[in-house]
Amino acid sequence: MSPREQEILRRTQLSETRVTKAVFPPTTNHHNTLFGGTALAWMDEVSFIAATRFCRLPLVTVSTDRIDFKHPIPAGSIVELIGRVVKVGNTSLKVEVEVYVESMSVDGREKAIQGLFSFVAIDDEKRPVPVLPGFTEREAALA
Repeated sequence: MSPREQEILRRTQLSETRVTKAVFPPTTNHHNTLFGGTALAWMDEVSFIAATRFCRLPLVTVSTDRIDFKHPIPAGSIVELIGRVVKVGNTSLKVEVEVYVESMSVDGREKAIQGLFSFVAIDDEKRPVPVLPGFTEREAALA
């Protein structure tokens, strides 16, 4: 394993982010389930925190590659959002976010939403910069 791969593994483990929320009426739609836009905002926030913990650099969200809504999340539920860095490029990161739902009155939980978010690290002039200064992909390929 190259030094870059070792550093990616170390940072990935340290950057996992978990946030738990309750689904209250202000976050629901006319079906009395979690509004999709609210879920996306929560997911973007968790993915941003995980990406920031990974590289400790200014980041911008550049895309959401795919969001799968597996089933509705009813009002009165507890949700846990888990963000994990799953791919590291030179200036970019991909973070997967899984959203689990559980009842407030019954044990157990299941995955309700899954999505992938892409970020780019930027400098003060908003130009892309390496997410791992000192560890370029080219160096890893030569190792």
